[in-house]
Amino acid sequence: MGTPIAAMSRAELEFRYRRTRLFSIVVGILFVIAAVMIGWMWPGDTGATNNAGANTAVAETKEEASSCPVQDRRDPNDFMAIGDVDAPVVMHEWTDFRCPWCGKYTRETMPELIKEYVDTGKVRIEIHDAALVGGDESVKIAGAARAAGEQGKYFEFLDGVYAHQGETDNASLSDADLTALAKAAGVADLAAFDQAVASGVHEDAVRKSTSESQSLGVSGVPFFVLSDCDSPLSGAQPLDTFRAAIDAKLEEVQ
Repeated sequence: MGTPIAAMSRAELEFRYRRTRLFSIVVGILFVIAAVMIGWMWPGDTGATNNAGANTAVAETKEEASSCPVQDRRDPNDFMAIGDVDAPVVMHEWTDFRCPWCGKYTRETMPELIKEYVDTGKVRIEIHDAALVGGDESVKIAGAARAAGEQGKYFEFLDGVYAHQGETDNASLSDADLTALAKAAGVADLAAFDQAVASGVHEDAVRKSTSESQSLGVSGVPFFVLSDCDSPLSGAQPLDTFRAAIDAKLEEVQ
């Protein structure tokens, strides 16, 4: 069984993604060369056919080279995302509301990334639930965050949960705590929020997201990748580490 994504170093992860891409590109190039050679060896009224085959091979090669199991959602109605849907780069984040390192990143690093990259239209951040730390409590809090998101307050609630975590040394959150955090986040219909939390209406979606994260090999949070699975980062890395990865990706795509 292969090494999980989150257990690899950044260099190993980047090598794995690039090795797969390089292999696809090389195969495609060899296919195109073969098609051209066949065209030379069999002259006649076959130019259009050979060119069509070569163009198809190039298109397929490009598709394979850009394949990535993590797709940018880019949905304007996605309340678990922040930033321009047309931003050049999407940063995907897997988080668990009971994870202390997720809290550290959210309190110390995320605000700077939003100011420097999201507010300037360069990066969009898309959140994925990965309830890997706190079990059922993580699932419940993530479900509550989605309930707040339905009322347009996902990120305000997320900030509130992680601020509370820092203030209380990651103390457990009761239903009353969740309601208080929703109120502080500006959730307007608290009765609807409380009903969503009590019924667990969003918890299946959280579990599905968590299962998907595990199938990708994410076994530790926070975890990040940029568009096309570039520059995977694990843990609450320093701000400059994020800057270096994002700047390199922006230079590539612009």
